[in-house]
Amino acid sequence: MASNSRSFVLASRASKLAQIQTNIVRDGLEAAFPALSFGTSFMSTEGDKNQSQALYLLGGKALWTKELEVALKENVVDMLVHSLKDVPTTLPHGCELGAILERENPVDSLVVKQGLPYKTLEDLPEGSVVGTSSVRRVAQLRRSFPGLVFLDVRGNLNTRLAKLDAPDGPYTALILAKAGLVRLGMGDRVTTDVTAPILFHAVSQGALGVEIRADDQEARELCKMLTHQETQWKCLAERALLRELEGGCSVPVGVSTSLSQIDKSAGELTRATLTITGCVTSLDGSLHVQDTLSQEVESIQGAEELGRNLAIKLKSNGAKAILDDITQDRRKRAREAETAE
Repeated sequence: MASNSRSFVLASRASKLAQIQTNIVRDGLEAAFPALSFGTSFMSTEGDKNQSQALYLLGGKALWTKELEVALKENVVDMLVHSLKDVPTTLPHGCELGAILERENPVDSLVVKQGLPYKTLEDLPEGSVVGTSSVRRVAQLRRSFPGLVFLDVRGNLNTRLAKLDAPDGPYTALILAKAGLVRLGMGDRVTTDVTAPILFHAVSQGALGVEIRADDQEARELCKMLTHQETQWKCLAERALLRELEGGCSVPVGVSTSLSQIDKSAGELTRATLTITGCVTSLDGSLHVQDTLSQEVESIQGAEELGRNLAIKLKSNGAKAILDDITQDRRKRAREAETAE
């Protein structure tokens, strides 16, 4: 157990949501270990600083984590608090996931511009502009709503909502992760949830992850108290799926995962039936590969193996060709963007 003389510093991005999420983790640690000291530190990452380019062109998830991981590895801070969906599926050498907290509802939600009467995506007139920076959402929604126009929208949640509600703004509605709105106390802005099979959520969406140094045994022991095992098994299965598909932040991979027939011993999860559905969708929505695997698993390793096996099945059924096309398209558009500068 950690010595009482050590003070632990938790770090995250500087956005309001990231600070709220870090405080959730800090409060949990303080409640479990009242004799220890926990502080916080907030910093901007490359993803925060570059608000002009589309995420699709900027690349992978390290945009949100790299600067934080430098501070962690240099012992400036002791724990990093992330939205787990933003964390690369392979961590840098010397770093590991110490905790995965209980998940908020992982679904995406429709948020309609204030003053407009629409209640669902089906209600939106043809040609309505829907804002999202996620190619996963756009690719899947184009399948069911080819008459809508999807437009990139960047910035923190408050900024995006301000862009939505601006009288002269182009957006009729936004698609946002429900968990972020709830944590910010803005759950009342949700018009309706958009769920599978119309829209499968992102890998690990709604869950918080705590990243630590792999050689920090004290931090690892503290993190064990924070981990919600049902969330951990589901999210690690999803991350294994994404890792096998080699998908970054801006790849249209959607998932939905559930646990049933759960067995526990001394409070520890020992066995459960894990069901995971994954899908990969082409950018224009014309191609969609989807499949489901369900199996009894008895460990984290079993959960990860199931996620991996689903990814292999998806790739053999056409997902690899979709992802290869997306990679080529991103490289082409990135070159065009550089030429235009």
